[in-house]
Amino acid sequence: MKKNTLKIRTRLVVAFLIVICTPLFLIGVGSVIFTNYQMNAIENYYNVDGEGIGAFSNTTKLLDGLTQKIHKEILALAKYSPDSLEKEDMLEKINGQLKDKYSFLLVLKDKEVIYNGSTSEDVKSIYESLNNFAYTNTDEDSGYYITGKYLMKQADFTFSDGTQGMFCIVTTIEKMVPEVQNLLTGIVLLIIVGMVVTAVVMTAWIYKSIFAPLKQLKKATHEIRDGNLDYSLNEISDDEIGDLCKDFEDMRQRLKETVEERLQYDRENKELISNISHDLKTPITAIKGYVEGIMDGVADTPEKMDRYIKTIYNKTIEMNRLIEELTFYSKIDTNRIPYTFDKVNVDRYFSDCAEELALDLEEKNIDLRYKNDVDKSTIFIADVEQIKKVVNNIIGNSVKYIGKDKGLIQIHIIDAGDFIQIEISDNGKGIAQKDLPYIFDRFYRSDTSRNSMQGGSGIGLSIVKAMMEAMGQAFGVENKENGVEFWFELDTE
Repeated sequence: MKKNTLKIRTRLVVAFLIVICTPLFLIGVGSVIFTNYQMNAIENYYNVDGEGIGAFSNTTKLLDGLTQKIHKEILALAKYSPDSLEKEDMLEKINGQLKDKYSFLLVLKDKEVIYNGSTSEDVKSIYESLNNFAYTNTDEDSGYYITGKYLMKQADFTFSDGTQGMFCIVTTIEKMVPEVQNLLTGIVLLIIVGMVVTAVVMTAWIYKSIFAPLKQLKKATHEIRDGNLDYSLNEISDDEIGDLCKDFEDMRQRLKETVEERLQYDRENKELISNISHDLKTPITAIKGYVEGIMDGVADTPEKMDRYIKTIYNKTIEMNRLIEELTFYSKIDTNRIPYTFDKVNVDRYFSDCAEELALDLEEKNIDLRYKNDVDKSTIFIADVEQIKKVVNNIIGNSVKYIGKDKGLIQIHIIDAGDFIQIEISDNGKGIAQKDLPYIFDRFYRSDTSRNSMQGGSGIGLSIVKAMMEAMGQAFGVENKENGVEFWFELDTE
């Protein structure tokens, strides 16, 4: 569809002006052409050459011109052959010519009508007028009205026997000037045709520029209603409808994104449930086995009983950790985690974290080393509780995938000017290069990492990502020569 740059308001104004001006223009031009054509015909017909439209201001002269030629011919007969006006065939011939001029002939001899070319009953009134008229008028351009319906032109003459005579040409006014009627009819028809043509053109233009885009928009709404979120509107125009279509397209894009996000969220939730179910299945199976062993008397010594109970306890701790992790992630996902930013001494905070973590890691045969390269008085600004979860989740991930009998985890604090960088590295087997860009995505797991011994919900690092983004801090991960290094930044005072 061709792009239309006119606003609807402008188009309506243009359409209004065209609807008003176009017929007037067509009527004006057409009237001039048609009037000139008709006036030429009227001038020739009424013998008023050169008079133009002004001839209509003198109806007597106009009507006189209609029968002027015949009038002159009768005058010539009356002068040179007056007795011929008594001959029936001659009179019929003349009257036949007058009929074409909406007129008829009367001939009187000694005030008696000897020929009447009309069958109208109104002739009686004409007779009466003639009886009161003296035989004195011979002016070829003369005429007078009778009863408001007729125009009388008369002339007197003398028959060869000396008898006074008179002939009259009577023109019917009601049937007069059909050409003028044709002129007016033509102008009216021209007005109607001009208005119809203009209306058709304007209707087509308005439909193309307004209703066609609305039809396309309607089709788009039906497509969206039926679930086709890929149906897009092409660029239509720069008017109000175009703006509406752009807003509709933005809505479609956002709706599509929302649906895709919802589908992705549903898939991730299903994956989470599957992961949690798998991770819970292992400790539950173990707990069930040890409980059955106790019930069956397998733990027949205090040492076995103590070992069985400790195992059950550890498995319940693992289950509780998984459930807490899931609950915490749910709070993050719904933005229900309040963040409280405090000013904290870098060395004191991270040395305490390292000391606390070292005890737990020692039991797992993992050595924790802490190194601080910043000034001991340096203060960082962050939510200390969430930072602790970040550190614990990163180290927890390293513990699960370190894959060595003797593990090593290092915490290194680096001064980077306006901020500090915390690096947490291990001596594990590293992360596959194809998995590295997605390691922080929620529920993401590499294909080789998922086993019952490693466990985990797959959301530990996604929690790290969510919390660091919420606090506006940079973070990342990269493979090193002897393992993996996670890092994140914190603002300093």
